[in-house]
Order: sequence, then structure tokens, then C-alpha cells
Amino acid sequence: MAVAAGLWAKVPDFGHVDVVVVGAGAAGSTAAIAAARQGASVLLVDKLPFLGGSSTAVLDTFYGFYSPGSAPRRLVDSIPGEVIDQLRALGPVVERPNTYGAGTGVTYHAEHLKVAWETMVSAAGVRVLLHTMVQDAQVLDGRVTDLLLATKAGLRRVGADAFVDASGDADLCHFAGFGYETAGELSPAQTLTTTFRMINVDQDRRRTITKEEMRALMLEAAESGYDLPRRDGSDHITPVEGMTATVMTRLDSVQRDPDGRVRTVLEPERLSAAEMAGRRQALEYARFLVDRVPGYADAALGALSTQIGIRETRRVYGDYRVTRDDVLGARQFDDQVALCGAPIEDHHSGDGTAWAYLPDGAAVGVPLRSLIVRDATNVVVAGRCFSATHDAHASIRSMAQCMAMGQAAGTTAGLATTGAGGAAGGGDVRAVGHRRVRDVLRKAGAILELDEAAGVAP
Repeated sequence: MAVAAGLWAKVPDFGHVDVVVVGAGAAGSTAAIAAARQGASVLLVDKLPFLGGSSTAVLDTFYGFYSPGSAPRRLVDSIPGEVIDQLRALGPVVERPNTYGAGTGVTYHAEHLKVAWETMVSAAGVRVLLHTMVQDAQVLDGRVTDLLLATKAGLRRVGADAFVDASGDADLCHFAGFGYETAGELSPAQTLTTTFRMINVDQDRRRTITKEEMRALMLEAAESGYDLPRRDGSDHITPVEGMTATVMTRLDSVQRDPDGRVRTVLEPERLSAAEMAGRRQALEYARFLVDRVPGYADAALGALSTQIGIRETRRVYGDYRVTRDDVLGARQFDDQVALCGAPIEDHHSGDGTAWAYLPDGAAVGVPLRSLIVRDATNVVVAGRCFSATHDAHASIRSMAQCMAMGQAAGTTAGLATTGAGGAAGGGDVRAVGHRRVRDVLRKAGAILELDEAAGVAP
């Protein structure tokens, strides 16, 4: 945006903190907690009126906590595990198999999760600004010094020693001028989904048909006039009796103009149009369920997602880019800070979803280098804007891995600013060193190696 220096000088100042975390989704909220636990003063900003991002605004299930396959293992713990504990204290949580063999999902009440995130963030001493978006960044020799924020009270500025970009869309890195790949430029882009919930569902009757029979019903309905772009969508039980949640709708996130220019939902007009189209499409799928699917005859639409679900926009260039071969080969790294056993799950344009699975019982490591921004000295990323190719991203973007990345990124930023436990201090995220980060994570209960992952009782 390159706001004029004169305007920066006139903007009211929020002051200076050790760490600013941009984006309060699963990755950002976890990062803020982790940084604060290293003794850092932390400001967490988000555009929504609540914490959790897609975990509360779009979805209701954490995938990635457990590996798929014949002998499942728990791959993610520590702060993400505490989140589940908070959820269980607020109400029932359902562990259920994934429809397509991606491992056990942890399904929760999204309204409970909002409170769980708020409870944990507040307990850590994190300062929170909701209804807030980044508008610009000041950068000096690769070091971000200040952010310009748009708030309900107008523009504000804030300074920090280190920053975590967990915005999903890499907004901080974009405004700072750091390198990234926009989904759709070099490889396909994942599609968008508006989720919705149905109430008064007869779940016993719904269980009488398989996923193959559900797909057949979708195909028949599409042939008879229903507008159902995706015919392999799924529905699942929730902790609320008689309520199901869906992942069914599909909208393209990228289009190319005749001159070859890529148009994405990073453009406000396209995002606005997609939000409205997604809601219209959700109503059509709800009509299909009531008309054609056993168990839904007396059901009704209960809620639409707060916003459309976005899987992929910008992927930052880090010190390392995780690749498809890394994922499918279950590669391990000396600096890995998380594990992922989830398959590559590519929600491509058109009907169907492409799946590619890791070897049975295997998991790929997520290296700290993929969270360190190549072009910056004091910025780390976490969540779906981390450094990976399109295919690798389609595996590691699972929610539990976003939380694990968030804990690693927040720990790194916290150590970089406070100098806790012999870390360098001053904000240089590379100076902390992966050995120090891994040591702190492991002591906090994070799972970093497959031999540390506990088996799950059948």
C-alpha cells in the first residue's frame, strides 16, 4: 500500500510490544499463547469479532491430531491438546472417522471454541484487538518495525520486535513486500466452500446410506436439475443432537482473464461475489438433502458459515519450501517442529477431490525453516500461508498442524524478543536456532518425532 511517511507520523500510536500476531485463527491464537508463555508482551489482531478464524467461522472439526491408517497415532499435543481440554470442559466433543480416510477428526461446538480460545488467550496475558486489519507495514533492511492497522476508531500504528503472520492470506508479508506465490499463478488453486448446518436430522436414518450411495443421489439430483457443482460432498454428526454439518459447496477461487491475468478472491469484488454465491449454493444443497437424502425429510437449514472457507491464497517463500515429494516420502528434518500424517487433499475445480496418501503409519516433518520468511529478519509465518508448494500445502494445512505451526512460530518469536533461556533476543528469529526452539517445544509437551507419538487404542 506504501502509505506516505507523513500519514504514518499523524496516526495515533498503540505503542510497542515484543510480538504482534496478525490473524487469530487456529495458528495465530496458538502463536499468541506460545509467545506470551515465553514472557513476551503480545498483541493479537484479527478482522473478525471473535477468535478462531476458520476454526470457529467456517468449520467444526480438527483434523490432523491423529494419523490415518491401520495403527493411528496422536501426532499433535501441547497447546493444541489444551484447546481440546477446554472444549471438553464446555461440552461434548465427538471423535469420528473421516469420510475419506484422512484420520480421526475431533468435532466440537464452534460457539464453545470461541470461548475456549478467548479463555486461553486471556489467561496467557495476550492483548486482543478484534475488528482490526493490517493496512501497511514499515520495513527497514528486511526488518518490520511497525504495522498500520485499520480499526473501528480509524487508523492506528503499533511497533514490535518480532511479528507472526498467521493471517491465512499472508497479509503482513504482502504489505511488507516479502516474496510469496499466489495460488493459481504457477499451479492450480484450491476451491472455496461455504459450510452449513442442518437441524432436526434423523441420524439413524441418515446412517442407512453409504458415502457411495450419497454420491449417487447427488449425481441423480444434478441430472434432474439441482445445481450441485460438487458431487462428493460430505455431512457429519456434531455434538448437538439432530444437527449435522456439511462440506459440500464448491466455488472456484481463481479465474484467468483473456490476457492471462490471474484473478483471485484477494480482490475485494471477487471475494464479495464469492461470499454471496456460496450462500446461494448452500441453500441448493440444503434443498437437495431435504428432498433426496434419508434422514433429512423433516430437517431444516440451521446456519450458514460466518464467512466462506478459503483453503489457499498466498504461500510465503520461506527459508525452505515443503514439497509433494517431502510429504509423500514422509521426509524428516533436523529442524522439524511438527508432524503431519494427513493425505494431500486437493479440492480442485470441478467435481471430485484428489487424494494422495502417505505410507501407512508415516508422517512428514514440518521444518522450522518453512515458517521463517525468506526476505525478513524478524517475521515468522504459521497456518495456511506457510512456505510450501501447492501439493504439500494441501496436506499440511490441516487444523491441528496449523496449531502446531502456530506454537512453533509463537515460541520462536517469543524467544527472539525476550532472550528467554539463553536465546538471542532483539527480534532476529534465525538467531534463536532450531535446537532451542525444539527444546522448548518438547518440554511443553509438543510431539516432534514419530517415536514420540503415542498409539491410539482401537
